[in-house]
Amino acid sequence: MPSDSSPQPDASARTPGTVRPGGRTARTRAAVRDAVLSGLVENGYPGLTVEYVAEHSGVHKTTLYRRWGGVEGLLADALELAGEDSWPPPDTGTLGGDLRALAQEIVDSFTGPAAAAGPATFIAAAFQSARAADALRHFYTERFARCAPVITRAVDRGEVPSGTDPGAVARAVSAPLFLRLFITREPVGSADADQAAEAALAAARAGVYVRHP
Repeated sequence: MPSDSSPQPDASARTPGTVRPGGRTARTRAAVRDAVLSGLVENGYPGLTVEYVAEHSGVHKTTLYRRWGGVEGLLADALELAGEDSWPPPDTGTLGGDLRALAQEIVDSFTGPAAAAGPATFIAAAFQSARAADALRHFYTERFARCAPVITRAVDRGEVPSGTDPGAVARAVSAPLFLRLFITREPVGSADADQAAEAALAAARAGVYVRHP
């Protein structure tokens, strides 16, 4: 916080997500996020417009342009808001159980008929917008960082070597599933989740993901 008395910028001009407002502002942001998601599901990123978001959120398009700058800003803030949830990593009592739970969450998130459309459209948009790609990278970097307790507990239990990188393990679980979901477009199920988890577990036990100076 600045220590001088210089004028501060209007909150509406700040980069979306740099503050966490409450009350009506938070409700407005959530309504805009929901409209962005609805527009992505209905029309894809190329068909998402500020006019659509204004109509479906009840927020005037002049306000949307002033606060978010356009479609890319709206999308980036929707991703940032998604990352402000309270998602906890699994705690099953074993590293194998935790990794299988993580893998199953990914499968459920992208294959369930009700839940899959939103996350999938965000990822698809990241292939078409550099700003969306940056926001998506930040989202997953933060998600993987939350997995640190999974590895800390595993080290304490003697399941993996000290210095094992939590982010590397989380990426190892996710990568084969994302490959099937978004590159090869193969069906993905619980057996694939278990296989990804077991492969990452074997590599972690072998010290593959230990950080080196």
